[in-house]
Amino acid sequence: MTTRELYQILNEKFPTSLSCDWDNDGLMCCPDSTQEVRRVLLTLDVTAEAVKKAIEAKCDVILSHHPLIFKGIKALDGETTVSAKAIDLIQHGISVMSFHTRLDAAEGGVNDVLATLLGLCDVTPFGEEAIGRIGSLPKETTAEDFAKTVKEALCAPVVQLADANIPVRRVAVLGGSGGDDVEAAKAAGADTYVSGELKYHQLTDAPEEGINLITAGHFHTEFPVCEMLKKLLAEIDPSIETEIYENYKIKTI
Repeated sequence: MTTRELYQILNEKFPTSLSCDWDNDGLMCCPDSTQEVRRVLLTLDVTAEAVKKAIEAKCDVILSHHPLIFKGIKALDGETTVSAKAIDLIQHGISVMSFHTRLDAAEGGVNDVLATLLGLCDVTPFGEEAIGRIGSLPKETTAEDFAKTVKEALCAPVVQLADANIPVRRVAVLGGSGGDDVEAAKAAGADTYVSGELKYHQLTDAPEEGINLITAGHFHTEFPVCEMLKKLLAEIDPSIETEIYENYKIKTI
């Protein structure tokens, strides 16, 4: 399977029609679209360390969630971190495919994976762009106990809980930065909203607003999708070797 063929399959699975208008993703770097894909590195972010790993592992493709190129670069001169990575990738014949908000919104994507990990049932989309998910817990629990469940399920080093002192039964989730969808979660009927990161005033206002808010980290709410992508690639072409690179470098002191 060539790079172009693999991208076409993934592009059908996660179509651009699901992307937010402000987003930029897709086939970010492609030195040779006819190159045979034998090894793929799966990662949340195309960091310099991820590029180095892909080079060392002789990967043909990096498949990421966050885009390699989000804002336009003016020159491939190595003077910016993005251009330096692009040069390294091109020199070593490595393509990059990034699926961002369309992977958030897609069936089986970031937020469906997150909902499954947290044990939600009867899951449906919510929000203006239908990126988030909302579902129910099989059994009602307290906000503190559910926050502990979130921490354990996502292997998060720490979670934040704004406890509105109401039981948890109807839960909305949105991996990554979910601050813009707190009101949408409430409007959808959620008593609890889980995201990667929220604003300080949203957390402090939550008890007065009548909703439990839980943050578990941008990385930890999105990284589980890499395992789904690994399984998907195995279905597409079992001959492709894959490796998940966990390049989380932020320390909790």
